[in-house]
Amino acid sequence: MTRPLSAPLDIGFDYTRSLGPTLGRFMTALAERRIEGMRGSDGRVFVPPAEYDPVTAEPLTEPVEVGQEGTVLTWSWIAEPLEGQPLDRPFAWALVRLDGADTAMLHAVDAGSPEAMRTGMRVRVRWAEETAGHIRDIACFEPLDAPERPRPEPAPAEPVTMVTTPVHLHYQHSASAEESRFLRALTEGRVVGQRCPVCGKVYVPPRGACPTDGVPTTDEVELPDRGTVTTFCIVNVPYLGQRIPTPYVAAYILLDGADIAFQHLVLGCDAKEVRMGMRVEAVWKPREQWGPTLENIDHFRPTGEPDAPYESYAQHL
Repeated sequence: MTRPLSAPLDIGFDYTRSLGPTLGRFMTALAERRIEGMRGSDGRVFVPPAEYDPVTAEPLTEPVEVGQEGTVLTWSWIAEPLEGQPLDRPFAWALVRLDGADTAMLHAVDAGSPEAMRTGMRVRVRWAEETAGHIRDIACFEPLDAPERPRPEPAPAEPVTMVTTPVHLHYQHSASAEESRFLRALTEGRVVGQRCPVCGKVYVPPRGACPTDGVPTTDEVELPDRGTVTTFCIVNVPYLGQRIPTPYVAAYILLDGADIAFQHLVLGCDAKEVRMGMRVEAVWKPREQWGPTLENIDHFRPTGEPDAPYESYAQHL
């Protein structure tokens, strides 16, 4: 039996958001090596600051500067840090309630060993050498009885209105047996799907089971590499890592003989010429670049045939 395919996947992007007045003030204070919370209507001080009062739901407007020392309420030891975590050596994630605050914030504690960690221990902020208006301006917390490092002097900072956080996910993806046959066929320049023995629908890429009837899709079907645009989107906004100049078209393409469309690029014509019902065909990369991936098809282009009648794809939108 041929083993299913498996490969490491790396997904990443930079998440950028506007902060608003409350979180903007909090991040600006961090850039100045200060910590500010917000006082609620019941007198509690929230750190990190809440934007709205949990009692009255009104916007909170009374900032309160809190201390840079605090108490560990609970913790969990990280023996093998992951990429992107605050420290590259074993540390503890902990909920720390700063002096003057009534809520706890989650951050790293550089304690050296799990034996040195305990609930109720006193800790202090260790600031990053350079600050930028981000939660990482707090490099970590350290035990209060640890030798104190030189503390950079606070300095005024420009108001922080935006924050960018890199997001990365690394994992090993194992394709199903049906997906593996689909991917291996692509290395031969073929597109295959599977048919439901009950309703007769052909799924490409194959799903292994028909979502309509709940039975295995056992019959393999080879499909042509041409089909019909069902719906589409013209991309006009550039983004990080973009490889194709805007505007370009991402479309759902229903291959002839299939009952489900899949997404791919439509190039080879002006973006404004793409339309529902347009007939398209695959443009394959050079054979030496083929692998077990749908990227073997570089894009789809118009065939020049008359548009497919709406009734032929109306049930596949």
